[in-house]
Amino acid sequence: MRSDLVPDDLWERIAPLLPPAPKRQRRYPGRLRVPDRTALAGVLYVLRTGVACDVPGDTVGCSGVTAWRRLRDWTEAGVWPRLHGALLNELRRADLLDLDDSAVDGSHVRALKGGNHVGPSPVDRARPGSKHHLIVDRHGTPLAVMLTGGNRHDVTQLLPLLDAVPPIRGLRGRPRRRPRRLYADRGYDFDKYRRLLWKRGIKPVIARRGAAHGSGLGKVRWVVERAFAHLHWFRRLRIRWEIRDDIHVAFLTLGCALICWRRLSQQARARALPQ
Repeated sequence: MRSDLVPDDLWERIAPLLPPAPKRQRRYPGRLRVPDRTALAGVLYVLRTGVACDVPGDTVGCSGVTAWRRLRDWTEAGVWPRLHGALLNELRRADLLDLDDSAVDGSHVRALKGGNHVGPSPVDRARPGSKHHLIVDRHGTPLAVMLTGGNRHDVTQLLPLLDAVPPIRGLRGRPRRRPRRLYADRGYDFDKYRRLLWKRGIKPVIARRGAAHGSGLGKVRWVVERAFAHLHWFRRLRIRWEIRDDIHVAFLTLGCALICWRRLSQQARARALPQ
């Protein structure tokens, strides 16, 4: 296995979250189990390249079927949300999160094999598609992500997205879950949801439909567009190939976790540079 597929600092964060391997039978033990780190390398290879089962065993160290089975088991064990939450705690502890301001948006992707959370996309000639809904902090760090059908309106997922943000620890005091201000585009321009945000103690900063461009919200909202660009850099997320929606959400959550890990790694490298 190539060591660059699963760096040491990433593996040290994921390994404690993985469920224990099943015990081998004494009489008929069968083949040796592929190590978890090698299987994780296969999962990351699929996420980054977008291949189906054509995982090069001589490079990665496992087959695509093995990587898929291990991804399924780890998804059912809830590994990825715990990893994302742990990395968010680290970011807050390192003062790399700004939870006062948040931004939300949605992005369409094609769903070529159907499945749950698939609908006719209004921006793709009613072809079957899904939609990624994302909320980020002021720096563009993903806080939560959700999957719906391509025909779902963005605003319907505004409150579920806020509820999906995990309690973020890392500092003394109560964990943070809510921003103080929420930025959104004209697709979220509904007074009903503004009132619901105010009730939660969140100030809505949402562009009005029909208002002229140049409101200045783009100076803050662009971070969520950049976060989508970073997420869709993982080729497996550009098109939804998975019939099972939980597997696609697993790839989405893992992508968000990797973005958080990269921010931590960038800070560590910056500190290591000579002053």
